[in-house]
Amino acid sequence: MSATANPSTNASANDDRSKEERLKQYLLDRAQDGEMYFKGKFISEDVDLSPKDIGALMVKLRDSATELTVEKWSYTGATTWRVEPA
Repeated sequence: MSATANPSTNASANDDRSKEERLKQYLLDRAQDGEMYFKGKFISEDVDLSPKDIGALMVKLRDSATELTVEKWSYTGATTWRVEPA
């Protein structure tokens, strides 16, 4: 019996990477001239992601995106993120 990867698991992982890349590219474009501050709920339509997805992806990007500096800035009603080019 050969070991094969579960196609739905691979599709889900690829979709997560696609979402992360889409958000990272959006942030790189917006922050190219300097720092930016935002709440996920205000950019969710621009990146076609839910605010919850954005929050989860921002935590990942904070650790993995070498092109960006990501900082959890404040919380009033929703998390405010500060992003600037690295």
